[in-house]
Amino acid sequence: MSPTDLPRRHALTAAAGVTVAAALASTGLLAAPALAAPQPLRNDELKEALRRVEARRRRLLTGRPSANRWEMEKGTDDGGDIATRPVPGTGLNVPVRKGDTETVLVHVIRRFHYEVATLGLHGEPNPIEGWVAPSAVRDSQLPEANRASGTAIVIRPDFYPPGVRGGFTSGQQLIIRDIIADTEGIVRWGGEDRRPYEGLFYLTVPPGDARLKRVAAKIRAWDETPGAGAGVVLDVTEPSRRRRAARYR
Repeated sequence: MSPTDLPRRHALTAAAGVTVAAALASTGLLAAPALAAPQPLRNDELKEALRRVEARRRRLLTGRPSANRWEMEKGTDDGGDIATRPVPGTGLNVPVRKGDTETVLVHVIRRFHYEVATLGLHGEPNPIEGWVAPSAVRDSQLPEANRASGTAIVIRPDFYPPGVRGGFTSGQQLIIRDIIADTEGIVRWGGEDRRPYEGLFYLTVPPGDARLKRVAAKIRAWDETPGAGAGVVLDVTEPSRRRRAARYR
């Protein structure tokens, strides 16, 4: 290497440090806040940042997928991809996978709350559950195992136990199927499964599926549009809506 190459090599190394640090921060696995004007990291700072990321990765990630192929995580609200999120209009919170999954599952909860049955009544101990620890999963191929990857929720688990049908009236079932149609089938209602679980709603698409991004964008647009989205009273018996819902059973 010629002497003139040394400054150039130093500059490239510094630039790479900035790029790596920015990428790490964007994953959510670094707790440090973003800087307005990032400065090149020294080698020891970069090594420490990488060490923290690897330590958090080992602490949170399992390397094991749930039934829908999303990775199960060991914790929530700890810098990973699963966090406790509010459900607007309900006063409730639920731990779910952040981002598009959160958008879709929260929409399901909100419509259920507004149109099927009010959640979080006074004295109600357990209106909704989301993430559970992978250690609580007895069979990773069951749909409810998707909770450990933050991609499923259970509404009133004490009311609608696995294996039991009949928890909802026919009118409530029409609404639930209309809610599933909102998601274009990327969420499935456990009440339609061969082994029913009427309180369960879970993501059916794997990571990276373009349908999840599209449906989440649609729901966000509804949320920003007066007279659209969760909270709007709909006639789910209208023939076109029933035909739409039938496509996703």
